[in-house]
Amino acid sequence: MIKIENLQKRYDNFLLDCSLEVKTGSITGLIGQNGAGKSTTFKAILGLVAKDAGSIRIFGKDIETLEKRDKQKIGVALSDSGFSGWLTIKNIIPIMAGMYDAFHKDAFLEKCREFQLPLDKKLKEFSTGMKAKLKVLVAISHEASLLILDEPTAGLDVVAREQVLDMLRSYMEQDEERAILISSHISSDLEGLCDDIYMIHEGKIVLHEETDVLLDRYAVLKVDEKQYEEMDKRYVLKVQKENFGYKCLTNERQFYQENYPSMVIEKGTIDELIMIMIRGEKI
Repeated sequence: MIKIENLQKRYDNFLLDCSLEVKTGSITGLIGQNGAGKSTTFKAILGLVAKDAGSIRIFGKDIETLEKRDKQKIGVALSDSGFSGWLTIKNIIPIMAGMYDAFHKDAFLEKCREFQLPLDKKLKEFSTGMKAKLKVLVAISHEASLLILDEPTAGLDVVAREQVLDMLRSYMEQDEERAILISSHISSDLEGLCDDIYMIHEGKIVLHEETDVLLDRYAVLKVDEKQYEEMDKRYVLKVQKENFGYKCLTNERQFYQENYPSMVIEKGTIDELIMIMIRGEKI
């Protein structure tokens, strides 16, 4: 659905240099700290910033050759863009109908009522949660086969986040030929949503793994100085010095469970994995 190879975008103090793929029928997550390159990647995919090198293909086509009907199959929600705050949902409807041949007005209005989004209220008066729900509703309202969502759950409370994630799950269940690329720094959102996850740091992909593998096989080993010196480090990806000794990230949890029964082995959260991947050092 999306294939990025050696994409480069250079700014004064930043270089994006990454490759990733989003497959049909899957939800792919892009995680990383603020400023890591998530939004730049999304804007490059959408042609909002010019790439300096590399290739970006959507639906098997170079993004520069996409036709109007191809672009209509893409639903987008960016963290720093949207409709004017002076508009209302009623104002948005004719705009959407003019932009997308497959815009479903009745279904869109039904969803707005379901999520208690007022039709006559100016968008600038919406709460953060209301704005986020509206962005996702707009993205899925025109039978898009690909969603590109940049931080769609940022700033939301737990209830609002779950409502947005449920919308995305429902969207995928309706058609197995769809796909989603979603970024977030809230890792718990992606753990229960994504099929695979890319981790980006300082413009580079530092980890790519299926979510099930990440949660099942990866672990954090907490060891003292003696244990660290004596342990087999073949499957240690990164190590971080701590007051008690070391924290080690491994992608072979079972190996250490079987061979070091006295070792403290924790099934780390994605947040922990991110921190060790970023702050830790290679052996």
